[in-house]
Parts: sequence; structure tokens; C-alpha cells
Amino acid sequence: MRWHSIWPIWALAVVGAVVVAIAVPTDRIVWLPIVLGACTIAAFGAQLGLPTEKGLVDRLFASVGGAIVVLAAATVVFTALALVG
Repeated sequence: MRWHSIWPIWALAVVGAVVVAIAVPTDRIVWLPIVLGACTIAAFGAQLGLPTEKGLVDRLFASVGGAIVVLAAATVVFTALALVG
């Protein structure tokens, strides 16, 4: 599997979650699906831009699945922060 086309999508999810955490003082969870949509579009662009067609679905699954895990962790953190503060 070509990891060099997968981890940037995960990094995009982390950056998106951090931007949401900094830029949006309330209702942060509402913006996370928008970050996921951007990650999904970026994943399609990154995977379809490769010359190798073999393993496309596996790479897309790994890219978007990793982004979902990152954003799920961000959701847990944002919910905990909302309950505390």
C-alpha cells in the first residue's frame, strides 16, 4: 500500500480539527463533518492522481477511515471540553 498518499489526508484531518478548535468558539462539532468532506475530496484527488490504479479502494478506505478516526477523537475532546467548560 502506498502510505505516502494516505498520511497527508490524516494530517489534513488533524489540521482541520485544530483550525476548528481555534477558530470556532462554540458549536465546534458542527464543523467536523465539513472537515471530513474536505478530507474525502482530498483523498479522491490524491488517490486518483496516482498512476497506479491497483489498490485504489484500499487506499481510499485507509485515507478516509483514518480521517474518520482522527475526527472521532476530536469529537470526544470537543465534547469533553464542552462538558467541563
